[in-house]
Amino acid sequence: KTDAGLYTCDIGTDVAKSKVSVQEKPTEVTKPLEDKTSAVGQDISLSCELSKPDVSIRWYKDGKAIRKSQKYDLHQEGTRAILIIHDSTVKDS
Repeated sequence: KTDAGLYTCDIGTDVAKSKVSVQEKPTEVTKPLEDKTSAVGQDISLSCELSKPDVSIRWYKDGKAIRKSQKYDLHQEGTRAILIIHDSTVKDS
């Protein structure tokens, strides 16, 4: 049920009207990513917390989109977005 709509105050001899619209707050990052250092060959896990669960997110490395693959695992758990980089190499820096 939504609160948006046309509200009226009717006193019989006069009516006051108000149009109400409710806008959803934009999703925000509530806990940012942290810098990580890892030894070559280790899996690296990056995560951030969002203000809403199940938001559509995209991961990028140096401006290029990251897709789920053998190298990268992308998933979300509620408000937490997680990227796992498998078998890290120097090129992953």
